[in-house]
Amino acid sequence: MEAVDEGSPRRAGYRRSAGTPRGEARRRELLDRVVNDLAVNGLVDFSLRRAARAAGTTHKVLLYYFDGADDLLQQAIWQLRERRIANSLAFVAAAQPQTLAARVRAVWPALVGEESRVLDQAIGLMMYDSERYAGLGQGASQQYMPSLLSICPPDWPERRKLEVSELILAALRGFLIDQLTSGSNAGAEAGFEALARALDREEASGNLSAGQICEPRGSLPVWVNTGNETRFDSAAPGRSAWPGTIRGPTGHA
Repeated sequence: MEAVDEGSPRRAGYRRSAGTPRGEARRRELLDRVVNDLAVNGLVDFSLRRAARAAGTTHKVLLYYFDGADDLLQQAIWQLRERRIANSLAFVAAAQPQTLAARVRAVWPALVGEESRVLDQAIGLMMYDSERYAGLGQGASQQYMPSLLSICPPDWPERRKLEVSELILAALRGFLIDQLTSGSNAGAEAGFEALARALDREEASGNLSAGQICEPRGSLPVWVNTGNETRFDSAAPGRSAWPGTIRGPTGHA
C-alpha cells in the first residue's frame, strides 16, 4: 500500500465524489459508521466486507468513495485520533486548577477511552508491516501537536511551547505503552507525578530564556541563565551574597 499523507485534504480514493457536497456528505457518513465499528470491535478481522456491513452498504459502494480497504482504514484511524483529541480538550477545559500539569493529567481518561484499543492496534500493525501500514502512523504526531501547543501558557515563546509539547507527547505515549504491557496503572501514576513536578517547575520558571537576566526586587541576587545552567550572581553591588548554581537540561531550576 502506498503511504498517504493523512494531513492532506485530497484523498485519491474518493476523487470521483469529492466534487459534490452530496458526495462528500455520503463519504463522511460511511466513514463515521466504519469508525464506530472499529472503536467497538477493533482491527482484528477488519476487511472491506466487514466495513461494508458496518456501514450498511456494499463493498462496491465503499470502493466508489475509498481507494480500497487500506485507504479506508487510514482515514478511519485518522478520524479516531480526532475523536480522542476532541475528548482530551474537553477534559482540559474542565481541569482544576488550570495549571499546565493539571491540564496534562486531565487528558488521561480520554487517552485510555474508547478509541485507545484500536489506536494501539494500529501502531502495532504499523510496526509489524511498516511498508504496508506506514500510513496508520504517519502524521500522528503532527495531528496531536496543535492541541498540545494550545494548552501551554500563551505567553511562552513558540520554541518553548514546541519543546515542552514534544516532552509531554513522548511521556504520554510511554505511559500508554507501560499500561498496555504491564496491565497496571501504577507505572503511569508514578510517571505522572514526576511529569507534573517537571511541568510545574517549567511553568514557574516564567519567561527566562537563554542569555536573559532577570533582576529581582530588594536585596535578592541576580538570576543569570546561560543556556546550560541557571546561577545566582551576587557580584552586583548592593545585593546580598547568595552563591550557588542550579543545573538542569533546559537551564531552568
